[in-house]
Amino acid sequence: MVPPDAAYWYSWSQVPGLGPILLKRLWQHFGDLKTAWEAPIAAIGQVEGIGPKLQGAIAQYRQQCQPLTLYAHHCQLNPHHWVLSDPHYPPLLRDIPDPPPLLYYGGNRILEILSQPTPSVAIVGTRDPSEYAQRWAQKLGYALARAGLIVVSGMAAGIDGAAHRGCLDAGGATLAVLATGVDMIYPPENGSLYYQIHERGGFLSEYPRGVGADRPQFPRRNRIIAGLCRAVIIAEAPYKSGALITARYAAEYGRDVYVLPGHLDNHRAKGALSLVNEGAHIILGEEALLEQLLGHTPPLDPTPSSALSLPQQQILEAIQQLSQGSHSVAFDDIVHRVSLDTGVVMAELIHLELMGCVEQQPGNRYRRIGC
Repeated sequence: MVPPDAAYWYSWSQVPGLGPILLKRLWQHFGDLKTAWEAPIAAIGQVEGIGPKLQGAIAQYRQQCQPLTLYAHHCQLNPHHWVLSDPHYPPLLRDIPDPPPLLYYGGNRILEILSQPTPSVAIVGTRDPSEYAQRWAQKLGYALARAGLIVVSGMAAGIDGAAHRGCLDAGGATLAVLATGVDMIYPPENGSLYYQIHERGGFLSEYPRGVGADRPQFPRRNRIIAGLCRAVIIAEAPYKSGALITARYAAEYGRDVYVLPGHLDNHRAKGALSLVNEGAHIILGEEALLEQLLGHTPPLDPTPSSALSLPQQQILEAIQQLSQGSHSVAFDDIVHRVSLDTGVVMAELIHLELMGCVEQQPGNRYRRIGC
C-alpha cells in the first residue's frame, strides 16, 4: 500500500537546496509531507535549518508544482520504489540522519530478502586489491552467507565484486547498492555479476532509472551501504578510498567496523589498517568474525562430495595423491596432474577454499582439509 503522502515525498525531494537531512526534519516536524506542503511558509521556517533563502525557494517551487501529476508521471518510469514513510522501507536505513527520501529497488529477490529480519553485513574495499584481499573478501562473503547473513556491497570492481561472488557461491542473499539507477550496469565489465545479482539478489539506489555514473554520487551511495548494515568490513583500502568513507559513516551511525589485517608494505592496506586506531576490530578468521557478529559460531554443514563439480573432484584427488594425505602441494604440480587450464584450476581452487575443502599455504601451495 502506497503511503498517502508518497506524491509529496517526491515533490519535496525536488526542491532545490532541500537535502535528505532537512527533508527528514520536515517530515518529523509535521508528521506527514502532505501537511507540510499545505502549511504556511512561516510554519515551514520553524524547522531547524530552513532559513529565509530556502523558504523562498520552497514558496516558488510550490507555486509551479502539482504533486499528484508529477508523481504519477514519475511512477510510470519508476514503479519500484519506497518513500521514507513506507512501512517496507528498510528500518535501519530510515534511522540514519540523512536517509534517501526515495529508495529505488530491483532484482528478483529484493522484496523477499528485505522482508526477513536477517542482519546485513557490508564488505567493501579498493577496486584494485591484492590477490590476498580479493581472496579473503570472497571467503568472508561465502562464510557470512553460509551463516545466514545478508551480504551488502557496491558492485564495484575488486573487493565489492569478490564479496558478492562469494555470497552467490554459497547460495546466499546479496544486495548491491548502486551509485546509478538500478537498471544501469556499472562498471560495464561487471555485466555478468549484475545479471547474477538480478536473478538471485537485489539492488538499491537513491537514483531513478536511467541515471548514469557520476563521481559525486559514489560517496553518497556509501552512506546507504553503512546505513543498511549492522556491521561494515573493510577488506583492503588505501588512504584515499571510498571504502574509508563507508567506514566513517558506519562509525557515525553506531555500526561496528571490522578490518582485514593487511601487510604493512602494501600501500593498498594502510588506509584500512589506520581504522584500527579509530576503534575498528581486526578480523582473525571466519569463525572469529561470526563469533563477534552473532555471539556464537553457527554450525556450517560440510560440503557433500555430490555437490562438487568434476574439475573440483579431479583437483581434490590430485592434491590427495600428490601430498600423500598430509603435505601441501605446489600449484604448478596440481595443474600438471589434472590437465586443466591454469585459469580453471585457479578459479576452482578458490571455490574449494571457500567451501572449506582446501587451504592455501605460503608459496602458492595447497593442502586438502575437508570434503
